[in-house]
Amino acid sequence: MTKRSKFLKAWSLVLLIGMLSLAGCGSNNANNPEPTTKPTDSPQTTDNANEGAVKLTGDFEIQYFVGGYGDAWWKQVISEFQQLHPELKIKESAGAKINEQMKPRWIQGSPPDFVYIDGAGSNTRQMVTDDQLMDITDWLKEAENADGKKILDLLIAQPEEYQSGKFHAVPLVFGSWGTFYDKALFKEKGWEAPTDFESFLALGDKIKAEDEMSVYIHTGVYPYYINGALLDPAIVAMNNYDTSIIKRINSLEEGVWKSEPVVKALNQIVEMSEKGFIDKGSPALNHTDSQSQWLQHKAAFIPTGIWVESEMANDIPDGFEFGFLPSIGQDNGGKFVANPYISTVAIAKKAKNPEAAKAFLQYIYTEKNGKAWAELSKAPSNIKADLEGTNAPALTKEAAKYYNSPNTVVSPEVVIPEELVTARNNATVALTKGEITPEQWGDRLEEATAKIRAKEQK
Repeated sequence: MTKRSKFLKAWSLVLLIGMLSLAGCGSNNANNPEPTTKPTDSPQTTDNANEGAVKLTGDFEIQYFVGGYGDAWWKQVISEFQQLHPELKIKESAGAKINEQMKPRWIQGSPPDFVYIDGAGSNTRQMVTDDQLMDITDWLKEAENADGKKILDLLIAQPEEYQSGKFHAVPLVFGSWGTFYDKALFKEKGWEAPTDFESFLALGDKIKAEDEMSVYIHTGVYPYYINGALLDPAIVAMNNYDTSIIKRINSLEEGVWKSEPVVKALNQIVEMSEKGFIDKGSPALNHTDSQSQWLQHKAAFIPTGIWVESEMANDIPDGFEFGFLPSIGQDNGGKFVANPYISTVAIAKKAKNPEAAKAFLQYIYTEKNGKAWAELSKAPSNIKADLEGTNAPALTKEAAKYYNSPNTVVSPEVVIPEELVTARNNATVALTKGEITPEQWGDRLEEATAKIRAKEQK
């Protein structure tokens, strides 16, 4: 389990990415099938644009977690980079337990040069707080990839500012939360997929009246699913698509949990609950149990992530066709809101070969490598790339239509301290069960956030 297992802890037309294969809890399902796509034929021949005449030599160490995404992509890009820089001595520190194994070196100040931050025991925000990652703000603003294109222009989700105005890590994986349904079932029933909350409620009334299945099922054991797929996108939509409210949440701003957009989004959950749309068994279900029931048509909708198809590969009924909606909480005529689940790459502050680390970062952020990630990892890349003609999964291509659309707003990821994650999870479950009101939900979160701010000020 990755950070999504604790907290658990995420398409072409003109851009995009690919996804799947997370462990019902992030990108770290070591039980998922290994990628089967063959590597592309040859490495890029264009040298790093910002590298100039500099020859890369010496030792260069790369740390990367191996989970549900596998390691085929890493093996390929590292091999190609090595061919371009034969005098560089590259060391790969990788595996399912690499974060735990490398932790002493990070603490002792002898880290690898380059790190992929994903998997159990990794947390980008914590590494920034611990002053372990290089501030790459000024460099990244102008950095070009190996094809001479600005890296920032190729990103779907921009780097998070864990410290105001500063960049320390770049998103590599763009997983996404969303609401899922069976397109084949909807076609059989003559149901139209909702485009907003109003049409969702109307369809929900119709489904409930037929009394054959629940309208909506979720994993109450891991409430970050409903937070990530339903609540967070609705908060952005209710804030008139101004994503700065997520930055206010991440900065632990006083009062944000009781702000009007948050309360409006919470009231949508209340309305769903009061209408009897939420399956009553949800609070006791984990992610795979709820997804299994949904696959058996015991519910029409479920909040989860793009990884669901890969994760439930052995349980998918014949004829089932995955349908994906980034969000359902927007007003009639409004835009979709894509809420990502991101894994990042970074350069260690105490890197011994920062020049090689920067050159490697520039090498991997190309459209070619974005496509390769989608094929080899069966998961989403944060690099804009046209996936048509690739072997990326069908669900990834389906999602790409939304992510490349001007009618979709990409939200920053909610990144809050773990104890606050727990408080929010507990409050949301209580809200779905009708045990508390949105106002009481806000009180709980404000109290928990105040305690964290007090600790940080000491």
